[in-house]
Amino acid sequence: MTGKETIVDYLTSVPAWYLATVEETPEGAQPHVRPFSFAALQDGEIQFCTATTKDCYREMQANPHVELTAWKPGAGWVILRGKANLADRASAETRQAGFEHMVGLGEAWESADDARLTFFTIDDAEAWICDIDGSWNPVDL
Repeated sequence: MTGKETIVDYLTSVPAWYLATVEETPEGAQPHVRPFSFAALQDGEIQFCTATTKDCYREMQANPHVELTAWKPGAGWVILRGKANLADRASAETRQAGFEHMVGLGEAWESADDARLTFFTIDDAEAWICDIDGSWNPVDL
């Protein structure tokens, strides 16, 4: 299993994982964290799904630095950080899977081709599987 397959397997095996973005405020940069739950491997890239109407998308446009984490009982937690690449390169298959996933969460979309539904990847990514013993085991991406 490749490192990216390991990350996708990890993220899709838990109900939710958390993505942190940077929100620019009058008081300065502030972290903003929210739950996500869609990740898919396509053409060697991990695809994530959101909407162009959401705060996280606007925040990634302004500052692409992101970090995600998830904890899997008995397996430690994963950390992945890098820069969001908002160029939507999702295939029809990935787009359909993301659409179905988002609808399953209770979101309303017209179709997989809804212009608001968008996919992104993370460039310059680094990842680790961490454990309570303090170990940070790098994942080769």
